[in-house]
Amino acid sequence: MAKVVLVTGVSRYLGGLYARRLSTDPSIERILGVDVVPPKHSIGRAEFVRADIRNPMIGRIMAQAEVDTVVHMNVIATPKDTGGRVTQKEINVIGTMQLLAACQKSESVSRLVVKSSAAVYGSSPRDPAMFTEDMNPKTLPRTGFGKDSVEVEGYVRGFSRRRPDVEITMLRLANVVGPSIHTAITDYFALPLVPIPLGFDARFQFIHEDDATAAMILATTGPPAGIVNVAGDGFVTVTQCTAIARRPVVPVPLQAAGVIGNIIKRSGFADFSSDQLTFLAFGRGLDTARMRSVLEFEPQFTTRQAFEDYARHLRPVVPGVEGVGEVVSDAAGGTAAALSRVFDRIQP
Repeated sequence: MAKVVLVTGVSRYLGGLYARRLSTDPSIERILGVDVVPPKHSIGRAEFVRADIRNPMIGRIMAQAEVDTVVHMNVIATPKDTGGRVTQKEINVIGTMQLLAACQKSESVSRLVVKSSAAVYGSSPRDPAMFTEDMNPKTLPRTGFGKDSVEVEGYVRGFSRRRPDVEITMLRLANVVGPSIHTAITDYFALPLVPIPLGFDARFQFIHEDDATAAMILATTGPPAGIVNVAGDGFVTVTQCTAIARRPVVPVPLQAAGVIGNIIKRSGFADFSSDQLTFLAFGRGLDTARMRSVLEFEPQFTTRQAFEDYARHLRPVVPGVEGVGEVVSDAAGGTAAALSRVFDRIQP
């Protein structure tokens, strides 16, 4: 049973939310929250420790506090929040390597909980309808957060072979949404005009920020569960999401998605990699049977309810005007058709 818990990434929104919720558990004697910058939000009764997980000093912190449970929340999805893609990769990959090296040397650590992502499955037209935890992706993520998550999981598997005595739970979370969290997907659906791949209507699964936190708490305090997909029930499509968010859309040919993504990225409105743009075209499905049978977790929000809660806190494109999305979307259809003809001509 967890007594002394070390949490990485405590200054990020989800890490802080996790620390506050864990603080309400009286069975946890001590919580250490680690990050490179002090948190701007409350972290409950967690003790903030300013440290970089890329530095071997993290091992001394574990030894001095006799940490028995390490919760790795610091796998970062959005490079713009860290100063760029290079820093993001260093924190995700090098940071995980150093953290696991410290765990391997520790005599007190007996459990490791890792916040992973469904992005490890990639997204392609050849994917199964639902990914189970033992399935491999048809197309591995090639860039960004998805690629980092694949590498992180590889290092965790290597650690499990070297330290079979350590209990490991790794949660592959669907895209996290909610009223307060900011990710690439929440920034995307907050755009005043949402570009969607022409001819595609991908289906998504989401997990509410409260449910994602609750699942991480259960992974910390409950029995070990191995690798587990975590998502709310049901699906929503891209066009359903834009309707719920009351956002006008402009369909663009998939060939132009990279160009549009780069424009949006440079504008600072949202941050997209090529893998994320592919996800918008093909979507992804997660089988959550293990979530219920092994982790014994039941989300409070369905996929649609989670997205609706996020959308309720969005500012309308035109304050006080309902239905503007449908009007602008219809007008955009003609532009999309013209763009499609242009891109068809330039294909080799």
